[in-house]
Amino acid sequence: MTTTYLYGANVHAGGIRQHYLRYGGDAASTGQPLVLIPGITSPAITWGFVAERLGQHFDTYVLDVRGRGLSSTGPELAYDTDTCADDVIAFIDALGLENVILAGHSMGARFALRAMSRGTKNVEKLVLIDPPVSGPGRRAYPSKLPWYVDSIRACTRGADIDTMRDYCPTWSEAQLRLRAEWLHTCFEPAIVQAFEEFHSVDVHQDLPRLSVPTLLMCAGRGGVIQAEDQEEIRGLLPSIRITTAANAGHMIPWDDFEGFFAAFEDFLGPKL
Repeated sequence: MTTTYLYGANVHAGGIRQHYLRYGGDAASTGQPLVLIPGITSPAITWGFVAERLGQHFDTYVLDVRGRGLSSTGPELAYDTDTCADDVIAFIDALGLENVILAGHSMGARFALRAMSRGTKNVEKLVLIDPPVSGPGRRAYPSKLPWYVDSIRACTRGADIDTMRDYCPTWSEAQLRLRAEWLHTCFEPAIVQAFEEFHSVDVHQDLPRLSVPTLLMCAGRGGVIQAEDQEEIRGLLPSIRITTAANAGHMIPWDDFEGFFAAFEDFLGPKL
């Protein structure tokens, strides 16, 4: 079986150790860089099945956000939105990446968007994959904090895929096994703060500041971004392109792998 996986590595950026996985195969030396920021409890390795496909077209980097996976973690670190956004900026700078496609899922999309407003350079396109649109005075994020905390604690004690199936009943055995193996690396205070900032930090203010082509991918069955949210976002950034993965919930590629790639349409150039 061929793979586009190249290696895992660490870089000191933003004052911490940032761990990442790189995919790209033969395209790694010439492909356009694509930096992917996963969601709230998704270490980089859990996005490997997506990065394998992306690596066929792009020099792909999947990050472990601080407090997750093999990146720096612990009570001495900050985990607020601005700090995590600055990590993205520092990562791109540290590796000297240019003409980057910056993509983020859920929490990662909020960090990517905030990184753009805080001055990240060398980004050519931005992809926001079903970001939480909650915030002060807005509709609450549909998932609840105990879903995250309880599953992390179960994995910290030691959980198998049957335990994970109670939380993610539609996932494949391979996906559940990875989650059972890696979820314990999600530092609970980091997850709690990220979840709380879904409601206390409003990233809508960052949208009018964007000057690069931007794609918003929505989950048709996720309940995160609704029609009225799309209308508001278009008002804030008229140039934004909005697509929908109609048959997927919030974890789009887990629910509909081919539908996820189809929802990029031709935004990235090649059909994925």
